[in-house]
Amino acid sequence: MLVTFYLNNVRVSYDVRPDEYLAETLRSHGVKSVKVGCNETSCGSCTVLLENRPAMSCGILSASIEGKHITTVEGIQEEAARIAYFFGEEGADQCGFCNAGYALTIYALKRELKNPTDDEIKDYIVGNLCRCSGMQSQLNAIKAYLKEE
Repeated sequence: MLVTFYLNNVRVSYDVRPDEYLAETLRSHGVKSVKVGCNETSCGSCTVLLENRPAMSCGILSASIEGKHITTVEGIQEEAARIAYFFGEEGADQCGFCNAGYALTIYALKRELKNPTDDEIKDYIVGNLCRCSGMQSQLNAIKAYLKEE
């Protein structure tokens, strides 16, 4: 079946299977920043922005995104570079597997919440996991990024 949607603001049409998930579709079309970690919507490695909100692409059927806007880290390169800088400064960047998902979630957080508390930040990023470093370094990096104007 043919599905047409906007990928990083570019209209695309892909032939997908009825049982195909968005993570599979994106990766098969060269979007390698979308990782598949748990394949159960629990780790955040497959995070994309669906209509500007973080969503786990391993749990979204590709057929369901007709006409919608999907953003991957390729669509926010400048902001992703800023986030990566702060992750590096705080030692929150280890293997990098989770970085793209984190970047998209943090980008959405910045757009949605103004002056969030630590608890609000933690609640917002709860779906993104890093197995290499503790959450404190990520929290410090996120707070530094959010303070930047």
